[in-house]
Amino acid sequence: MKADHIVNWKVPKHASACEAPEKSLSNYAKVQGWQGHVVGMMTAASMDSLRIEQACVEDVDITVLVTTGLSNARRAGDKADIQKLLATTDEIGTINLVLIFSAQLTDAAMVEAMMIATEAKAAALQHAKVLSPISGLIATGTGTDAIAVASGYASPAIKFCGKHVLLGEWIGRLVIAAVTRSLTFKSAHDKSGVRLRSF
Repeated sequence: MKADHIVNWKVPKHASACEAPEKSLSNYAKVQGWQGHVVGMMTAASMDSLRIEQACVEDVDITVLVTTGLSNARRAGDKADIQKLLATTDEIGTINLVLIFSAQLTDAAMVEAMMIATEAKAAALQHAKVLSPISGLIATGTGTDAIAVASGYASPAIKFCGKHVLLGEWIGRLVIAAVTRSLTFKSAHDKSGVRLRSF
């Protein structure tokens, strides 16, 4: 999908849930006067947690942006808070990631970029020893995380970016660095009661 805008929208921590998120984002985009396709993420995390990491690798510019909230840290496989398939959650505390590439990525490469970014986020949480309050084990994210990947137009298109290729290495490095720096902010300012384990 061609995106004209990407937004990581800061919403109130105790916002009313009377409106569907997609409707809220649509209304926000209209207020901003944005035209075309809008890719939106919502977060109650402080924008002071924003961290940006950038690199230029073989003339390909890579930018990673992250905001971090940890109040609903979870480990993949934890028992779900909501035990119905079609229900939604009001939980807040989100790690939102945006990856921007100057190069064109194939659809397969964009999927791999999301996979590497997800693993790198989990690795950063593991290194910081962030625990899930559900299982007491190392968290791999939160219950409401989102990732947006923006591909450029430069040719030729990059076909792969898994862990065996250079772009995958750099995605992993930059995401780990960005999330780690954002978590450092959270550990100094967060009052969410997220537990850290000492080893």
